Amino acid sequence: MVTLSIVSSNTPGGKGAVIEARDLEKRYAARDGRPIQALAPVTLDVREGEFLAIVGPSGCGKSTLLKIFAGLIPHTSGQLAFRGRPISGPQRDMGIVFQSSVLFPWRTVLDNVLLPVDVLKLPREKFVKRAYDLLDIVGLSDFATRYPNELSGGMQQRVSIARALVHDPAIVLMDEPFGALDAMTRETMNLEIRRIRKESRKTILFVTHSIPEAVFLGERVVIMTPRPGRIAEIVTTSLPAERDLDAMSSAAFGEHTRHIRSYFNSKGI
Repeated sequence: MVTLSIVSSNTPGGKGAVIEARDLEKRYAARDGRPIQALAPVTLDVREGEFLAIVGPSGCGKSTLLKIFAGLIPHTSGQLAFRGRPISGPQRDMGIVFQSSVLFPWRTVLDNVLLPVDVLKLPREKFVKRAYDLLDIVGLSDFATRYPNELSGGMQQRVSIARALVHDPAIVLMDEPFGALDAMTRETMNLEIRRIRKESRKTILFVTHSIPEAVFLGERVVIMTPRPGRIAEIVTTSLPAERDLDAMSSAAFGEHTRHIRSYFNSKGI
């Protein structure tokens, strides 16, 4: 039997937190005037250097939570800080990867990777080498002068990952980035993101509705309930730091996925 390490949702990680959220809530105004609560109070720390996965059913607020962390939408109440400073808008020291690669079709692969450099008005000449290095890391160094329509879906997502890393952010937020890919490409991308993370040594927050993906990628897995989203449990996985697809056949992997899945099955989800 594999022992699961579980932390209560109201017990923050403490030391070395990149993002700190305390009693974070989000409510939307509906057309009939009655508020809709997307997030119940959420308390969570994203620790420096960790790979944190958030898993939950569709509509539970996990993507909303990520967008709040990114400063793309405001929270309704609670406290939120990035490296000790309140988050009130987009942060220069964050990289974001969405489900769609969102590449500009008129820009080459290299120019798409350099987009944050242009937007932030950083000295382009200082980041061109880094962009090429990142394309090499994601296996696309031979495609720098190609255009997005010449790439497969998986290749386009690799470009978006390189783009999120080019300005050397402290943390990368990933919102179901492989959800639109076929199963085989998705497995390949799971291996890629583990490898890229190892080489870049970045903190990664990864949102997914796939339980196996969350367990395979995450060092900790945050389990969210249906709307209004709240943290039910935080599971610390016992998989080795170096993982390949064979890890999915291990006793630890099976125990973690069964534990998370049984929680949702017990609620009829």
